[in-house]
Amino acid sequence: MKVGGLFDLTGPTSDVGRDYAAGALAAVDYINKNGGIDGDKLKLIPNDYAYRIPEAVKLYKRYRSVEKVFAIQGWGTGDTNALRTFVNRDKCVFMSGSYDGALGNPKKTPYNFFVGTPYSETIRLALLFAQKKGAKKVAFIYPDHPYGRNPIKAGKEFAEKLGLTVGPDEIVPLKAIDATSQLLHLKKFDPDFAWIGNSTASAAVILKDAAKLGLRTKFLVNCYGMDRNLFKLTGGACVGRAFGMMPLAPMGAEVPDMPKVMAAAKGEPYTHNFIKSWVSMMVMAEGLKRAKKAGELNGPGLKKAMETLKDFDTGGLTAPLTYSPTDHRPNTKLAIFKVNEKGKMVPVESVSLPRKEEYLGY
Repeated sequence: MKVGGLFDLTGPTSDVGRDYAAGALAAVDYINKNGGIDGDKLKLIPNDYAYRIPEAVKLYKRYRSVEKVFAIQGWGTGDTNALRTFVNRDKCVFMSGSYDGALGNPKKTPYNFFVGTPYSETIRLALLFAQKKGAKKVAFIYPDHPYGRNPIKAGKEFAEKLGLTVGPDEIVPLKAIDATSQLLHLKKFDPDFAWIGNSTASAAVILKDAAKLGLRTKFLVNCYGMDRNLFKLTGGACVGRAFGMMPLAPMGAEVPDMPKVMAAAKGEPYTHNFIKSWVSMMVMAEGLKRAKKAGELNGPGLKKAMETLKDFDTGGLTAPLTYSPTDHRPNTKLAIFKVNEKGKMVPVESVSLPRKEEYLGY
């Protein structure tokens, strides 16, 4: 039973993409050692598309025409959205590492699924947290990529609802090695909190430069921008300055399924991005088992099976996941973490929003 794999091992998000790819492969190994898909072995066919949309499209076509897959584990926001037309046409279930809110509306993206809190819900939860902490002014920092841009509209609209004043956007590339000019602009506005929609490497640059320039601003960091490497990358500048939005447990957290994950990691110092793809693969495997049992082991059958998952327990690695024929958002809750003086990620609080239809699809 073949599954395609689109990963970024060498491109601009490879700082988080490599661990994600490793988690997917480890999950398949675990699944096969524990009975497979009711006796059938899974085969994940991984390829590095280096965050290049044309390469992702080329690989997708190969998976469909040569490997004959009806399920794919994908990665980025830009490529996942670029493939939507193909995925819908071919009725191929596509589980992405992107949690773009646009992928959560099955009226438009019926074959797209993901396991993390949508980015748009994440940004709303981050702003709600900021308001509770007394924030009056906020700003948004992000790369000029779909991953960075797409949730900003939701963030600004929600900030307005909360009565927050929004400052000018600051664009920091994923491969940035300096953010001094952007942070000097930010310092003039002097927000209480600023959103960081980058991945870990460039988020670290932002936090280091914020410390260097003496900003009082605290930072709300998207789920791919904060992990166990952040303390080292920032030289400790993240301590007391950054709050990470975490839809999944960090490595080593005391939750029921963590021993399985840690054993599969085989001592490698992976970040929680390993867990993201582990859960994605486990959820797909559960869908495949249900589709097989129903005698519908194909794209439409897998989609239908996935939409029967209700409050699905991931062993504490995420909040329970629910998909339905009308809503592919897995949940609307997450935990907020910070990094302590010892470099360990520690929980601050859990936050949630009602599953509102008005927020479906963005």
